[in-house]
Amino acid sequence: MLPKSKIDRINELSKKSKAKGLTEKEKTEQQALRKEYLQAFRSSMKSTLKGVTVVDPNGNDVTPQKIKNERRKDLH
Repeated sequence: MLPKSKIDRINELSKKSKAKGLTEKEKTEQQALRKEYLQAFRSSMKSTLKGVTVVDPNGNDVTPQKIKNERRKDLH
């Protein structure tokens, strides 16, 4: 995840945007920080999903094949 200072800055820019608007420089900074945040979030989510095993009520592994394939890629 992103450092707390960057998340705080995202929130600060968001509040300022709603209150009185942002300069062009601040808008650019906000877009870059949001992009960085989304990349970190997606990476974290993918990592979490790769570790998930889905089991049906009968105890059978019914994990989607796509997740199984991603795990195999990581092993090679």
